[in-house]
Amino acid sequence: MTDPVIRPLVAGEEKLFDSMPDPLPQLRQVGYADGLAGGGYRPEHTWVALCAGRVVARAAWCLPPGAVGDPWLERFDLDAEPEVGAALLRAAHRALGGPRTYYASAPPYWRRRPEVLAVVRAPMAAARLAGLAERTERLRFTWTGTPLPASPGRYTFRPARDPAEINAMVARIAEPDVLTGRETALAVAGVDLATDPLAWLGGPAGAWRIALHAGEPAGIVGTAGDACYPLLAYLGLLDDGARGELLAEAVAVLAAGGAREVVADADAHRVATVAELERTGFRQVRARVVFAPA
Repeated sequence: MTDPVIRPLVAGEEKLFDSMPDPLPQLRQVGYADGLAGGGYRPEHTWVALCAGRVVARAAWCLPPGAVGDPWLERFDLDAEPEVGAALLRAAHRALGGPRTYYASAPPYWRRRPEVLAVVRAPMAAARLAGLAERTERLRFTWTGTPLPASPGRYTFRPARDPAEINAMVARIAEPDVLTGRETALAVAGVDLATDPLAWLGGPAGAWRIALHAGEPAGIVGTAGDACYPLLAYLGLLDDGARGELLAEAVAVLAAGGAREVVADADAHRVATVAELERTGFRQVRARVVFAPA
């Protein structure tokens, strides 16, 4: 392969990005044109590598209007050697003022699927060559009406009384089980959803449910039924035994409010959480491997 031409897009070249076939069409992703219209994608934050006029690599960094953080790499596709992708990333990083976090999206169970591995290996290798290191993997789940498991009735539930009670519970939970949209909250508003969820989530305190066992708090879940889609935004436990019943309670509350789909994000290494989400009727729809500057 001759040396590719690596450069950002300029206004009016938006169709050049989409001239490269989507290698993972089964993923639910915001289209590039829609991202431009919404202001998250910009031509100057979009880079391509061209060989004989054909796009062999493309990368789009995202930064929504009003965001306080740095742009992150949301789309990165490569139909060439990893070295070509790494060269593109290095050139873009210099223009962006340094390396930026990359969220490598893949279909669920991607490590078990040879046809998906064949697509994602090259861009992930390019990210490593460009100085990014794999940090963690986040899984997205959706519930779409599957009957909820019967509750054993060990726990009771009530709405949170006020923000002070929510904050006090959150302060006692070191590692929440579910944090949906954590990356977006951090990049857009500089908010750590794990420690200060109310700074990001709107809605009344009553949208939060507290699990009780023998009158003592066992866990808390924050739902958002009026976000871009109904979601379990935060779920944290003081008693691991409450996980399943608290998940089912939160979904039941959202479903009673009219939700037909509920979204939840969890870290892949949280095996017990992943298993309980699946037992509750959630199914995996996406994985995101997080690469960050080394």
